[in-house]
Amino acid sequence: MRRFRTSLLLVAATVIGAATPAEATAVDDPTARLVKVTTATKPTDISSRSGDTGLYIAEQDGKIVRFDTKTKARSITLDLTGRTGASGERGLLGLVFHPKGRFLYVNYTDDDGNTVVARYRMRTNKTADPASRTVLFTLEQPYANHNGGGLAFGPGERLYIGTGDGGSRDDPQRVALNRSSMLGKIVSVDPLARNQKSAAAQVWSVGLRNPWRFEFDDEMNLWVADVGQDKWEEVSLAPASAGSGRNTNFGWSAYEGFTRFNNDQTAKSHLAPVHVYEHGEDGCSISGGTKVRSEKLSALTGWYVYGDYCSGRITAIKVVGAKTTRVVRLIGDAGSVTAVRSVASGDVYVLNLGGHVSRLIALP
Repeated sequence: MRRFRTSLLLVAATVIGAATPAEATAVDDPTARLVKVTTATKPTDISSRSGDTGLYIAEQDGKIVRFDTKTKARSITLDLTGRTGASGERGLLGLVFHPKGRFLYVNYTDDDGNTVVARYRMRTNKTADPASRTVLFTLEQPYANHNGGGLAFGPGERLYIGTGDGGSRDDPQRVALNRSSMLGKIVSVDPLARNQKSAAAQVWSVGLRNPWRFEFDDEMNLWVADVGQDKWEEVSLAPASAGSGRNTNFGWSAYEGFTRFNNDQTAKSHLAPVHVYEHGEDGCSISGGTKVRSEKLSALTGWYVYGDYCSGRITAIKVVGAKTTRVVRLIGDAGSVTAVRSVASGDVYVLNLGGHVSRLIALP
């Protein structure tokens, strides 16, 4: 994200910020609320495993906490505080499980501020075995911001990594559209490789500024929420029918949203976003989102729901083809939103930096 702000927008109530009727655009638009499930210290990401009653929460300082949704017990699954630490946009930024649940993957910045993606084997006691650590990907970061952080499984059962353009502003080293650089990209690796060399990192998509969160939906469409710079935040959709983002150019830094940005950069065949919003009342730093698939959220099924770190707003968009046809604000202020994520059950969770881990509930 743009940055983790020191003045946090804390949300104290258990039920958070349901949108008022005046905020809906039509009487048949979906409405929702947030119900706090648990707390964490600077939570940045959340994941789960099929058949496991736990929610696994990444904390920016380096811990992964397991919260059991049935017993309400909390435990430490993995402690990386000796390898990373919360500092601005640095720290433990992302986690995901192998689809079969055997391995945990983490994305963090090391003591030098560089990106590390590593795999750990899960044990029967629902902790990760530190001795099983295998580094699959590393990337030198030239600046302290725009480290990406997202992880997702996608086409070919490969692991996908969002890297960010390296930071500062204006893409100063012009790396986002440079295919010889791993910065400003979505990169894929072999998740079961023995080491970094055999993981065989490959550039999947180019032209991204800071894809803090992205996902492949059930149809393998690629959704990317890319944090903007001066004026525009954007959501892009690379459909499965066109390769799920393979060799897709998302345009940065030739474009920010639909607007020309660095005139010395060209992206003639880039994929334009399906949704943008201007900096201001709606926010200034998109925290990513998810395409809803849960039957418990039937009114939102098929909608893409995202949050903004600056405004705390949770918004749903309905995308038909390559066009957004409806935009609905669901939550007025959910705090400093760091993630909006689906877990294995299909439930959607919203995290904020103030420590709340909340579930999205559809209103009748």
